[in-house]
Amino acid sequence: MKLNIAVLPGDGIGPEVTEQAIKVLKAIAMEFDHSFNFNYASVGAIAIDNHGNPLPEDTLNICKSCDAILFGAIGDPKYDNDPSAKIRPEQGLLKLRKELGLFANIRPVKAYETLLSKSPLKRKIIEGTDIIIYRELTGGIYFGKKELSDDGNTASDLCEYSRYEIERITHLAFKAAQSRQHKVTLVDKANVLESSRLWRKVVAEIAAQYSDVELNFLFVDNAAMQLILNPKQFDVILTENMFGDIISDEASVIGGSIGLLASASIGDKYAMFEPIHGSYTQAKGKGIANPIASILSVAMLLDHFELNDESELIRNAVEKSLKLQVTTPDLNTKYDNISTSKVGDFIEDVINNPNDSNLNFTNIHLGQSTII
Repeated sequence: MKLNIAVLPGDGIGPEVTEQAIKVLKAIAMEFDHSFNFNYASVGAIAIDNHGNPLPEDTLNICKSCDAILFGAIGDPKYDNDPSAKIRPEQGLLKLRKELGLFANIRPVKAYETLLSKSPLKRKIIEGTDIIIYRELTGGIYFGKKELSDDGNTASDLCEYSRYEIERITHLAFKAAQSRQHKVTLVDKANVLESSRLWRKVVAEIAAQYSDVELNFLFVDNAAMQLILNPKQFDVILTENMFGDIISDEASVIGGSIGLLASASIGDKYAMFEPIHGSYTQAKGKGIANPIASILSVAMLLDHFELNDESELIRNAVEKSLKLQVTTPDLNTKYDNISTSKVGDFIEDVINNPNDSNLNFTNIHLGQSTII
């Protein structure tokens, strides 16, 4: 298969983790005789610095001309710490989602057996957790009308949803549940918000079309608590934009590191794949950023094009890296010299040589191999 992929490394650690994801995609292309062409473009703080615009028109055009988009991370403290800034890196990402119609954000959350001890939660609580979160991505409070009073003392953000926006992501969530554990949980705040009450009404109507899927409702505050108390009760979580943003980041503690969580943002025509972590500028250039979320994002990219053997090989390689503790410091307690690039090298090697011994792989990446 030939794919043209737009690569938007972005800010902070984005370029470092994206580089490892590209490395893995190139290994897949070689192993399976695919052709992946990469088209680089800027977005976020670096785009503001170079072009005065967080989403330059050239970047948007490149994205629209490609089959898929690989995104790194976005954000910079000089904007985070300046509430008066009129142009902000995040505006580029929001505009990209809106312009491309990326209405569904899909975030898997899995408790890896080899990492259960890394989570702050008890093993018996998280073991076996396998959740997928469907977050609506182009509506709600993030995109609603924003107002600030003339005296600067009163502000408002409008949370608005239409039936159509709710329907299209709800169908995706229920179809996903049909191939999983046949359960959807809608997370909302219907006891307070009119927009949430519309979500409940529309989702309940659509649920009647999926008789094999059980529908449950949870208020977002209770859902946040239940994710910590008993995450195994969830299969598919469906929710609106802001709640999904918060819930999915909370869920990252289950796996032990936010550096493990990949995501796909899907629309009718375009698709973008990215780790859910931020730019983590404090780690920029230090080689300590975990690239696994970015690497698992390209596995989701391959899934999108039904290259399932390829994506499975990546996930198996990631499992091996975790099992052998060939991981960055956020997860690694055994070795102190495993960098971002070494993790990428290891996973690339596993893809190229899936049957080599665990010991040989470990030694090579610790610089202890006697094989020359």
